[in-house]
Amino acid sequence: MTSLTKKVKISGVGIHSGNVVNMVVKPSKKYGIFFHRIDIPNSELIPASFDNVGETLMRNTTIGKTNGAHVQTIEHLMAALFLLGIDSAIIEIDGQETPILDGSASEFIKMLEKYVGTKTKMKKIIVKKTIVAKRNELVKQMHGFKKLKTIIFNHTIWRKGNGFVKLSPNSKGLNIDATLVYKDKIIGTQSYSCFLDGTKKTKYKFIKDIAKSRTFGKYSEWEWLKAHGMGRGANEHNVIALNDAGDGTLNKLYYKNEFVRHKIIDAVGDMFTSGGFIYANLESVKGSHALNNLVLRKLFSDPDNYEII
Repeated sequence: MTSLTKKVKISGVGIHSGNVVNMVVKPSKKYGIFFHRIDIPNSELIPASFDNVGETLMRNTTIGKTNGAHVQTIEHLMAALFLLGIDSAIIEIDGQETPILDGSASEFIKMLEKYVGTKTKMKKIIVKKTIVAKRNELVKQMHGFKKLKTIIFNHTIWRKGNGFVKLSPNSKGLNIDATLVYKDKIIGTQSYSCFLDGTKKTKYKFIKDIAKSRTFGKYSEWEWLKAHGMGRGANEHNVIALNDAGDGTLNKLYYKNEFVRHKIIDAVGDMFTSGGFIYANLESVKGSHALNNLVLRKLFSDPDNYEII
């Protein structure tokens, strides 16, 4: 079990609400990552676990009860915690979403890494069978208004797709192969791979090549998003903004394929809601937070699918 040596204060705006959020990442002797909404009287700890994910529609992973105490957009922070080997922390927060900071995992890593305590090996979750989560499964599971809302949202924002996320056995670590397919010329089809095994070598390669990749969206969609309670804290410093033609960006890219590199950050953060280090090949094609969550739910639905060490 690895925690922090001292508490770390982090403040910034929430990308959806646009409100200033104050967060304190605290050392803990309790295994797991837990959030605590200190702005809600008598609220309980919220486990950052796959089976406590309540919503993934708003381009993020939300834990807790969507009609009660919950925390949105945890994936970038979770990716940073995983990369640093921190598997024990209580995160006090006075709002409903984590600060977006620069739209990546990089700032979280910089703020936390010098306070990582004595490291021990993280719990390993060894994937033993191939598990696939497909986009059409998500729609079939929904009912009524939520299903209609998702179809409209995907058609309006995410475009049509037949994406999937697949886990298959790999005894050496977590190997991620991600592919994006967008009609926007600046993105098009992009693929990128990443391997993590807990060593300093793969950690620093992730920091160098992936960690600062930012979230992205189309500028012409911003007004639609704001009208639906999203994107109110977005700006040129925390989001890559595609122009209306979809053939360029309004701010400078760190990498030509920064878009798919950011999807790897999201995948790493979502996989850490498993409660440990997933040892597997992860193939993501037109992936999403919803698919990442579904593949974990399918993985843990049968003890024969995995082994915990």
